[in-house]
Amino acid sequence: MIPVTKPHLPEIGRYISYIERCYENNQLTNNGPLAQELKARLEEYLGVQNLLLVANGTLALQIAYKVLGVSGKAITTPFTFVATSSSLRWEGIEPVYADIDAQSLDLCPEKVLEAIDPEVTALVPVHVYGNPCDVEAFDRIAKNHDLKVIYDAAHAFGVRLNGKSILLWGDAATLSFHATKVFHTVEGGAIVFKRKEDYERACRLINFGYEEGEVVDEGINAKMSEFHAAMGLCMLDEIDTVLQQREGVYYRYYEALKDHFEMPVWKEGATRNYAYFPVLFPSEGALLNALQRLNEAGIFPRRYFYPSLDTLGSGRSDRGSPISRDRARRVLCLPMYPALPLGVQDRIVSIMTSYLESQIKETLEWSVPHGFRQDSK
Repeated sequence: MIPVTKPHLPEIGRYISYIERCYENNQLTNNGPLAQELKARLEEYLGVQNLLLVANGTLALQIAYKVLGVSGKAITTPFTFVATSSSLRWEGIEPVYADIDAQSLDLCPEKVLEAIDPEVTALVPVHVYGNPCDVEAFDRIAKNHDLKVIYDAAHAFGVRLNGKSILLWGDAATLSFHATKVFHTVEGGAIVFKRKEDYERACRLINFGYEEGEVVDEGINAKMSEFHAAMGLCMLDEIDTVLQQREGVYYRYYEALKDHFEMPVWKEGATRNYAYFPVLFPSEGALLNALQRLNEAGIFPRRYFYPSLDTLGSGRSDRGSPISRDRARRVLCLPMYPALPLGVQDRIVSIMTSYLESQIKETLEWSVPHGFRQDSK
């Protein structure tokens, strides 16, 4: 079976060497030496400050909302993983969906402006597939309307815009270090804060609100353990190789499929981390038929992100998000991981392109008047 993604496992001897340090230190959690080392190395690698390690990417969002005082409503995208909106609801914040840009598939600034009302206190844009949002526009909107901005950067590890980390934008940016991500700690996440005072309060909140042995704030347990930090240190040791391998897989797809499928338009001046390879089919029916053929061959892409969240539950929007709904029906993410065999990738491309060619041929045949078909007698 070929899944849509597969976790990268670092060299086991390297991981054991870090685990041995856990045994030597006899400190397994509570901001131990490995977690401190990982924080420092990530800040250097990413080019950021005020980075806080947490237990997972969803808690990263929830802690950021709490620290920044988000309440009432927050505007976000319906074209994302459900945790973006469910994390808001868990904090008693109502998600308000604004439609996406048709080209980038990121949250559309013009639609955000239409959705602002007096109860909105924050924007929660997502760098979908690692493709940076229009951060300049959201910065202007936030300043003009006195809103906080929390970027869900779960897909955007290492992405830079005009030479600087995309994590430097907004009041906070959150990362997921789940096993399926480009960089992972098995389970984990991080928050990058603009202001040091926000970072310091978050440090208390993830440790039950403790500071110097006393409870001074209403906190929770969201700490990263030393064993998870050990995996992160291993991954960071190998991250350049991982990214290089992912780049090779990405561009083999791109060269083979660029003339056959629509793809998201990347933000000018932004780098890529090759986290996903999404393609857009001409229709949902075409997608479902191609997906069936791939599944029959033991290949299992995923419909990231389907359905559009504005069609679900209490967050359903009266305005609707027609672009998000359309793209959600037509987008498919192909298997994308460093160890993807070249022969398997060629097989995926062959199934995708042969299916489209057969569809085009069938359409052309039916467009010719019956009396003029070559096979008519």
